[in-house]
Order: sequence, then structure tokens, then C-alpha cells
Amino acid sequence: MTATYDIPVVLDRREGPYGEVVLRRHGGLLQIIANGCFLMDTSDGRSERLLVDAAYGALDGRPEPDVLIGGLGVGFSLAHAAADPRWGRITVVERERAVIDWHLDGPLAELSAAALADPRTRIVEGDLVAYVNETSATYDALCLDIDNGPGWTVTEDNDSLYSPAGLAGCARLLRAGGVLAVWSARPSPEFEGTLRNAGFQQVRTEEIPVARGVPDAVHLAVRPG
Repeated sequence: MTATYDIPVVLDRREGPYGEVVLRRHGGLLQIIANGCFLMDTSDGRSERLLVDAAYGALDGRPEPDVLIGGLGVGFSLAHAAADPRWGRITVVERERAVIDWHLDGPLAELSAAALADPRTRIVEGDLVAYVNETSATYDALCLDIDNGPGWTVTEDNDSLYSPAGLAGCARLLRAGGVLAVWSARPSPEFEGTLRNAGFQQVRTEEIPVARGVPDAVHLAVRPG
């Protein structure tokens, strides 16, 4: 008996300012590929939802906290935040126009349509590193999911976000007692040390077991105030 395998089908392929981005369907899953590197798919979403829930749980119970989500991805974090009436303003920064389009009127709309229609939601098209350095807005929580982790960035420019200077920029966006949550494809004790050295407190890591390999992780840290 010959085994059969699903062959990925490319639904859209675009050349953006940071290289090629591809949306493809593999069986029942939608996948985003950037410059040949697998970023994410619609298979699970547990760790993306934990990113949002852990950030809220680490806050001090303040009413309707505002959250900045770095990276739209397949929409799990946005959809989960918008489904929670406790959040206030929900801002998503996404640098790839293609990803935004796939949510607005493409195959990913099935995951995010309700969240995008929520009046609390605002999508900002732009580079997160630049946004952190330039915006005057402040938030109660920053949920960052733009890379495979602090040591495994999609583009070299993103490295600066996890440096002491980049983390200082994140702290500037946070109100006193605000929470920084960073998604990673693997736990990073080194990054925990960098967070502490940058002045963050209550630094910890929550792990999410996966079927094979090392667990996903959410790094959490609180801005003192």
C-alpha cells in the first residue's frame, strides 16, 4: 500500500520590504512562510493564547488594560484578546501588508473577522522595532510574537528588540506595573538574564509542551513602578 501525503498549495506569494512572504494551505492548515523559513500555522494556537492570558494574569487587576500585540501572524493572539471583554484597547503592529490583507479579505479572515470588527481593535502597518522607538503611545501590556524567539529572529534587524536598548524601549511604552510578554519557540535562560539586567522585575518563563522537541515558551517581565 502506497502512503499518500498532502502537498502544500501556495495561496499567495508576495515580495515585501523584508523579503518573500508566502501563505500556503497544507491539508487543513494555513501556513505562513517568510524567506523560506516556516513561521507559524493554524494547527494549535495554545502558546499564542497563553501569551495574552499570561500577560493579563501578571497585571495588577487594573480595569480595561490596553495591550499592544506585536505581530498579527495567523491571528490567534488577536482573536483571543478580542474574545476577552476585560481588555481595553487592542493594538496590533504588523509590518507585512500581505499578512494584513490575508486577514482582511483572504483565507485568514475566518480566524480574525470578529476580532477585526471589534471597536477596540486597531491594526498598525509598520515595523515593530521602529514603532517601539517612535510612538508616544503607552500600554499596560506588550505581547510580542514577531520571531521564533529572542535568539532566532526572522530578520537581523529584529535582534535589536531583545537587546538592552530594545528592552528599554519596550519599558518606555509600558505604564508602571505593565507587563512584557515575549513568545519563543524555546525557553531562553539567557533572555531572562537580559530582562533582569534591563530593570524588569518578576521575570519568569511559562512553558507549553509540544508534541515533539523542546517546549514553546512565554517570557514574562514586569516594569517596576
